[in-house]
Amino acid sequence: MFAYYGRLALRSLASTPGLTALMVLAIGLGIGVCVTILTVYHGVSSNPLWWKNDRVYSVTMDDWDPEGPAYPERPQLPPPQMTYMDATYLAASDVPLRKVIMYPVNGVVSGGADGGRAFKTRTRITTGDFFEMFDVPFQYGGGWTAQADAGAQNVIVLSRALNARLFGGASGVGQTIRWNDREFRVIGVLGEWHPLPRFYDMNTGPFDDPEDAYIPWGWGRVLAQLTSGTLRCWNTAEATDTFEQVAASSCAWIQMWVELPDARARERMQTVLDAYWSQQHAAGRFQRPRNNRLTNVEQWLRDQEIVQDDNRMLVRLAFAFLVVCLINTAGLLLAKFLKGAPASGIRRALGASRAQIFIQHIVEAGILAAGGCIVGLLLSAAGLWGLRALYANSTETGSGYAGFSHVDSATLVWALVLTVVTTFLAGSYPAWRIGRVPPTVYLKSQ
Repeated sequence: MFAYYGRLALRSLASTPGLTALMVLAIGLGIGVCVTILTVYHGVSSNPLWWKNDRVYSVTMDDWDPEGPAYPERPQLPPPQMTYMDATYLAASDVPLRKVIMYPVNGVVSGGADGGRAFKTRTRITTGDFFEMFDVPFQYGGGWTAQADAGAQNVIVLSRALNARLFGGASGVGQTIRWNDREFRVIGVLGEWHPLPRFYDMNTGPFDDPEDAYIPWGWGRVLAQLTSGTLRCWNTAEATDTFEQVAASSCAWIQMWVELPDARARERMQTVLDAYWSQQHAAGRFQRPRNNRLTNVEQWLRDQEIVQDDNRMLVRLAFAFLVVCLINTAGLLLAKFLKGAPASGIRRALGASRAQIFIQHIVEAGILAAGGCIVGLLLSAAGLWGLRALYANSTETGSGYAGFSHVDSATLVWALVLTVVTTFLAGSYPAWRIGRVPPTVYLKSQ
């Protein structure tokens, strides 16, 4: 029966090609705009480590200026980074299953298969738990152990892109390269890994790409190299010219994360934070009200206001545009169905029920919506390509926008859902209206 309705629908649509094209384009525009905006919104608001949301926590403590909060626009929150002395002390705790303290630096890399010229690369100095805690995939090799952190061993992990540049895509594991005029042995090459937002360090931009090189934490003091990330200091009387001065200061520049497998571990870690706060408070530090936090990734993204109000407004506008397209399509469908009402009247006179007439016209609306879905996907692909081209070379918003500006499985799901909704909303009233028309009106006119 549905095959029969399909043939009737195709014949009806082919009889009015101009009107059919207009309705398909209207539906396609609505779906295309919605899919584009929803894909971007989903990319910027999603939790890239959702499967560990109850295990991985950011560690923050409010040691800021007693005269005011670190961020006046978010006075209830402590600074998102920690001082060097606080982070290193807390990282010595045996409560977390894994713990990461880290900061970014700039590096110069040379070597590789062809011994090419040196070039700059963004590097992260971090503890070895970074890779396991954040489930970072490896294409070749792996990370380092705690012994490498303590002893500042000459080992380095490369991103897939940097490995491809140095070794043409072949495994660089076991090879030696030069980083800032020091020899490092490659022990691992990352697979594809682009967490969006880059939750573990959003200080220079939540949609920046991950770093291209990673070296053990112990190299921090050896290199005595200041962070290339955000360094925020409230005590202007402190000297901050050298690494040792910054490490001993009240400046916040270290990111700290811990993995706590259960509620008991979280309680114990909170106790460690509170005990340390009390100790430092008694020593004259931490003069603001106690605000020690363990924040999971999902709450962390909300606290840092990654999704702004204008993003939500864009989603509302996109759906409003889709509604306008559906209203226009419903009006055109109603006019088209009423024009073909004599044929429906004859079918009714021959025994067709109102339900059958309704289904016949819903099938026609469904075919229109399917065509609109295809057009919408093409338009959304073009829109996402435009976003990717717009932000690819942007230094202000980060090249990470390119990571989700493409048609993926989520995009297809949005398109299918919107197609079903479009079919129902745009076709239901015209199909119902035509089924309610008495067949005698048209039989008398024939």
